[in-house]
Amino acid sequence: MRVVARPIDGRIIAVIDERRRLSGRGAWLHPDPACMETAIKRRAFTRAFRGPVDVAQLAADFPAYLERRTGRPDSPPSSLKAGQYPHGNPMRTQR
Repeated sequence: MRVVARPIDGRIIAVIDERRRLSGRGAWLHPDPACMETAIKRRAFTRAFRGPVDVAQLAADFPAYLERRTGRPDSPPSSLKAGQYPHGNPMRTQR
């Protein structure tokens, strides 16, 4: 998941870039609650954006983002093996 720093009301706030289209420096993070907690605890966003960033809104929006992300019909099932299309066929052109 991509996170960007946006100026909102005179503050720099970290927000989720769901479509991965917002301009500016971005930071990438696994869409995992443990990864988010670790990044906030270690102040990874402050280092990634090279300055102080408010992450309170990001932490509040994260559970809703995960719910929307897992509810998408185009997301492949987690039971897929690496190197396979969602319909199960191998990703190769040679037989």
